[in-house]
Amino acid sequence: MRNTLLFAAFMGMMLMGCTQKESNHQNEENMTTLNLTHEWDKKFPKSDKVEHRKVTFRNRYGIELAADMYWPNGAEGRLAAIAVSGPFGAVKEQSSGLYAQRMAERGFLTIAFDPSFTPRRMASPDINTEDFLAAVDFLSNLDNVDPERIGIIGICGFGGMAVNAAAIDPRIKATVAATMYDMSKVNVEGYFKSEDTQTQRMEKRRAIAAQRTEDYRTGTYKRAGGVIDPLPEDVPWFVKDYHAYYKTERGYHERSGNSTDGWNVIGCQSFLNQPLLCWAHEIETPVLLIHGEKAHSRYFSEYAFERMTGKHVEGQSAKEGNKELYIIPGASHVDLYDDEAGVVPYDKMEEFFKTNLK
Repeated sequence: MRNTLLFAAFMGMMLMGCTQKESNHQNEENMTTLNLTHEWDKKFPKSDKVEHRKVTFRNRYGIELAADMYWPNGAEGRLAAIAVSGPFGAVKEQSSGLYAQRMAERGFLTIAFDPSFTPRRMASPDINTEDFLAAVDFLSNLDNVDPERIGIIGICGFGGMAVNAAAIDPRIKATVAATMYDMSKVNVEGYFKSEDTQTQRMEKRRAIAAQRTEDYRTGTYKRAGGVIDPLPEDVPWFVKDYHAYYKTERGYHERSGNSTDGWNVIGCQSFLNQPLLCWAHEIETPVLLIHGEKAHSRYFSEYAFERMTGKHVEGQSAKEGNKELYIIPGASHVDLYDDEAGVVPYDKMEEFFKTNLK
């Protein structure tokens, strides 16, 4: 029982925005304009095999998004392109930028973008799905991109958003979701359905509603807190994994909510009644779900695979038509964030995109 409570508390602090609170004033200066940082501030070294520059684009709501663009040195003609985002609560200087640079080394033009409202610590299943579609808009209009060869990669919580985007936009010709979360599912049910009753959901609704009133009264947003620090001795192992990435030099970034103060307490409210993956079974294009065998979150990819194919599997790789679940033996959730464990299957992703973006 105690471990279950720790599980809910620590993951709630990092991802769901429903517990530990800390006051932070709204960041008005980030609401209307983007001040791009041009020095290299990534959590990975710059590759000498690719070119890099900053870009921006707008989604259909008029929100401007910042991105890093990578492309192979000396590339000519129209390239296949990939848009990358995630993890949930991270920034493009962390995992998504690494993935984008690695795929650019392998011949693709890529962008790693920060989702809408990242500075404001808000999230939306609709708008954050739209962010991927807007990235496709942007890539489709570049002179050096073939608009018929565009794919996407979503990491962690943006894995679910990526699959959701593939369900609505047939311009996305291939989709990878790495170590994915379904943020609607986890907010509605809790982890492993630990909060999956009407009474528990109503408690969340009431708490968030009360917080909205308080935030409006004070003119501040209360934060849920990022990854807990310092770590208590008896936290679950996966919390230690998150800490080892977000709270150390390995992955810490000052703009990352997971590294610092987390989401707004009210930040994930809309996930409580706006489910993702409703139409995943109608995705016609190829989808590759990548997850670690030992990841606490593995069941989200298994659920997504079942939604798309009707086939239920647990703890093993499977393929049904052009949908594939690829399980990496011994790997944890965070092992797929960077190259620390050396298990991110770049070769697998390269083969998948080159096969399906041609």
